[in-house]
Amino acid sequence: MPTPAPRKRPATGTSAGSNGRRTGVREQAAQATREAILRAATKVFAKHGFAGGRVEQISKAAKSYDRMIYYYFGSKEELFVAVLEEMYRRFNEAESKLQLDLDRPVQALKDIIGFMWTYYQKNPEFITLLNSENLHRGKHITRSMRAREFSSPAVDILGRVLDSGVAQRLFRAELSARDVYLTIAALGYFYLSNRFTLSAFLGEPLEAPPALAHWQQVIVDTVLRTVSRSGSLPPAQE
Repeated sequence: MPTPAPRKRPATGTSAGSNGRRTGVREQAAQATREAILRAATKVFAKHGFAGGRVEQISKAAKSYDRMIYYYFGSKEELFVAVLEEMYRRFNEAESKLQLDLDRPVQALKDIIGFMWTYYQKNPEFITLLNSENLHRGKHITRSMRAREFSSPAVDILGRVLDSGVAQRLFRAELSARDVYLTIAALGYFYLSNRFTLSAFLGEPLEAPPALAHWQQVIVDTVLRTVSRSGSLPPAQE
């Protein structure tokens, strides 16, 4: 069945007088509806993937209507792109709240690792949505005009920490912030996205709190040895 064409969206802005007040209320209601659809779509796509997530499931979960999804997002594909963008936006927003001390780069690097590791655990949809998108070879996120802007802040923050470590002669000068970021992400993402099958394969509960704490320390030690000038753990900073 062909996808209905999106309707023309109402003009934004608030008119003067009582008519302006009604417009403001209408815009707030529209924003609330759009956010409800995004939240519902995140849950449905995280559980069923892009292919399995149906528009009617999403509209029901959002307590809305199918036509509103097409009205605000145009298509199921564009809604999925919006979900991915929102997922990255929330990650960046959370990371921006980190209080990093660049004068203590070793601790700052540990803080970034701890943030990423904890965020993955508290937001499991982050991993399941990425798994779904990778099954589709990233064809949806590549349509996003904002994808690149979401990656820049995370890598830039890490780059400043590494530069500080280099200046203090703690870290190697030839480090790539992108490579270090990928190392941290890979070590955390692989463990958590495969923890159920790995638990069965290894015969140990990788979801148990002691196992999770141990792996976080493994990530910290691995990354610090990678960035250290000596190839060993750099001295702790008091």
